[in-house]
Amino acid sequence: MHLNLHHLRLFRAVARNGTLTGAAQSLNLSQSALSTQLKSLEESLGHDLFERRGRGLVLTEAGRIALDHAEAIFRTADDLAATLKEATRSRRALRVGALSTLSRNFQIQFLRPLIGRPDVEVVLRSGSQSELLRGLESLALDVVLTNIHPPRDASSQWLITKLDEQPVSLIGTAKRLGRKKLKLAELIAAHPLVLPTPETSLRAAFDALVATLDVAPQIAAEADDMAMLRLLTREDAGLCVIPPIVVRDELASGKLVEATRLDGIQETFLAVTLSRRFPNPLLRSVLT
Repeated sequence: MHLNLHHLRLFRAVARNGTLTGAAQSLNLSQSALSTQLKSLEESLGHDLFERRGRGLVLTEAGRIALDHAEAIFRTADDLAATLKEATRSRRALRVGALSTLSRNFQIQFLRPLIGRPDVEVVLRSGSQSELLRGLESLALDVVLTNIHPPRDASSQWLITKLDEQPVSLIGTAKRLGRKKLKLAELIAAHPLVLPTPETSLRAAFDALVATLDVAPQIAAEADDMAMLRLLTREDAGLCVIPPIVVRDELASGKLVEATRLDGIQETFLAVTLSRRFPNPLLRSVLT
């Protein structure tokens, strides 16, 4: 059997669009030409790849199998092209995507082995989890830094490396906390709180902890961005639930104080990469 990759690329476009008309327009082909080439692929494979439902086309079982293999074939081709393109450069680039809410201190800590190397260019992008994972899948990124575990199943291409697990504390200004040591329940009862937003795993863990203390917290502010949590804490909006690494400099200077460690709560930092035949060799410097 001779497999025509051009036909396979057209098949993928139809599968993604769901109609011959829409796929033909996106490919700048006539509908009849696209239909003819699709039929040639089906004859070559010996199976119908689509069945018509109303005005649309739905993949058959053979079509779903073919699409999975087509995606793998084109990922490998894109991977090879990207790798060979990088190989022609005198300086290598590592393209890093970071969740926009992730601690900047942690990002710098991750990149430290590469900073200042004359043969390396570091390209940083920030965005949402879904945006970054799409960039990783399209090979626009080499690695994604996140504290949200991406969904993974048997067909997933993600490789997930646990980089660090940081403790989480209740932190405030030295002026607010003074010298008197209070227990966790007393701190929550006595001070307003600056918290991560409810959809975060950190907030869920804190809410579960508070539920065991029989105390009603007063929430002064919520933010989904570690940098904003840090600024709110510095402005004395209240005591903040935050990993100490995020406010490392303020703790060192004495501007902020760690009131208490929140036992049983950690912030996990992950690196997500794509299973690639030709991974970026610079990843070894930061993942090991």
